[in-house]
Amino acid sequence: MVATKTSRSAKIRAQLKHPIVDSDGHLVELHPVLVDYIKEIGGGDIARRYESHPELRRWQGKTVAERREIGAHITPWWVVPTRNALDRATASLPRLLEERMEELGLDFCVLYPTAGTVMPTIRDEEVRRVACRAMNAYLADLYGPYSRQMTPAAVILMDTPEIAIEELEYAVNTLGFKATMVAGYVQRPIPKGESGRLDAEYIDTFGVDSPYDYDPFWAKCIELGVPPASHSGGMGIGFRRSVWNYMYNHIGHFGAAGEALCKSLFFSGVTRRFPNLNVALLECGVGWACDVYAGIVGRWEKRNANAIHNMDPAMLDKEAVIDLIARYGDRRVTEMLEPIRSSMDRPSPTPEDLDDWSQCGIERAEDIRDRFVPNFYFGCEADDPMNVWAFNDKVNPMGARLNAILSSDIGHWDVPDMREVVGEAYEAVEKELMTEDDFRDFVFANPVRLYGKMNPDFYKGTTVEAAAAKLLESES
Repeated sequence: MVATKTSRSAKIRAQLKHPIVDSDGHLVELHPVLVDYIKEIGGGDIARRYESHPELRRWQGKTVAERREIGAHITPWWVVPTRNALDRATASLPRLLEERMEELGLDFCVLYPTAGTVMPTIRDEEVRRVACRAMNAYLADLYGPYSRQMTPAAVILMDTPEIAIEELEYAVNTLGFKATMVAGYVQRPIPKGESGRLDAEYIDTFGVDSPYDYDPFWAKCIELGVPPASHSGGMGIGFRRSVWNYMYNHIGHFGAAGEALCKSLFFSGVTRRFPNLNVALLECGVGWACDVYAGIVGRWEKRNANAIHNMDPAMLDKEAVIDLIARYGDRRVTEMLEPIRSSMDRPSPTPEDLDDWSQCGIERAEDIRDRFVPNFYFGCEADDPMNVWAFNDKVNPMGARLNAILSSDIGHWDVPDMREVVGEAYEAVEKELMTEDDFRDFVFANPVRLYGKMNPDFYKGTTVEAAAAKLLESES
């Protein structure tokens, strides 16, 4: 036994009357074993092509000047803690993690792969598909026997709805997964874009502007009882393309990717058509989500289908404006009355559909709350001070409490000591920024709702089965 079980996190857990569920812990793959799975499924050539991974190595071995010349942004480096050998091994060995769960103050973990988060971005389609299948086989074999206290999430490619459904059915029906990690977007070429240019691609977020109808996939998620959880990053996109500064690229990148998917599903009406679909946006925090939720409400009030006509150029009394300009303008202005009058006749850009809210069917502000708040869950790291915003019903419009969930990120550089996660999360209670009830929602009730509302049997056979069942029954 290597666990001490005397950590501060363990002491906090011991005083609570509810379990703690980690909705986003990370495992670190044992690379040679994973490659062996890839070789077994796809053959030696696929394994060699996977290991070359050209997308992630464009910057390596090049100077900053050379990277700048080819537009090679820096990607994550030194991402796994190494000073603590016990934690390093724990991130890769499920039996060791199981032994240490009490010491960490955790009752149950949903674990996400590390290499798996970048597999959907592999450009070589054959390698991409084999690698994801191999990753899922690896996770099922290594972590399946420890289902009482942890469950891994399968990697689901979202290249097309058909591929996504195929991968989801295989993961759930064949390999026995009950949690998934879906790609948060797909980078697609612009058909008429200039080959090789960075702006010759666009980001498909499966809703707004998507060339595909992903509704069959969302329906399949509901049928199989598996909430899609996105863990995609935003590095290398937009402003996050520094050739030398990883932190510049890193800060906010999960939030940017989560925001894009969240808004896309909302504005395209996915949460209207599938009110029982829960979607998790992981490791991105909740501060941006509170801002987006409030921003949607505020913008709807000013630009809904009726209010938008307050900005209709045809509504302008041009002569009344000219009269006021003539009376109140200075000489430089009044000398230009005719050009000013003519400028008012310039045509204004007008889209085909004046109602940006048509697909999500918003008729009153409460519809926004009802189609945003229940459907989205936001993974928050323990030390993020913005976690408390999710529960501030005095600030969030219409008294909303957003579904923040503990997203520990154990296994990565964010957590140099796994024993500190629960303690860091509980500091918000100690500082009176969260109530005990808020904390319960954060680490227990919201995670149970995320998975249990779509799959009442999700926690069956786990260490939190009884507590989860009691909560779901009380809210049914």
